[in-house]
Amino acid sequence: MLHLYAALAEKERRLISERTRSALAARKAQGARLGNRINAAEAAARGRRVQVQEAAAFAANVLPIIESLRASGIMDLRGLAAALNNRGVRTARGGKWHVSNVKNLVHRLSS
Repeated sequence: MLHLYAALAEKERRLISERTRSALAARKAQGARLGNRINAAEAAARGRRVQVQEAAAFAANVLPIIESLRASGIMDLRGLAAALNNRGVRTARGGKWHVSNVKNLVHRLSS
């Protein structure tokens, strides 16, 4: 049974590869320029700057909630994570809060 699953998965990978190659060839035939036209290091630096800006904006939005939780007496990171989860506040990626998330956010705000 496992051999059959492996064979089917291998066939699907091959089909995906063929579809991707034909789609890229069609785009190239239409005159589209494929690939990264700028320096990869520059593109990575631009992407990182955008990530940092988005993280700072998210942290600024969550800061008032953390301050209100601290004002109510919750000071430890584990307690802050639990309180944020209980309030239904999600992380930047839509997940649940953990100690490490809160630590990183508090560190970002303090620096």
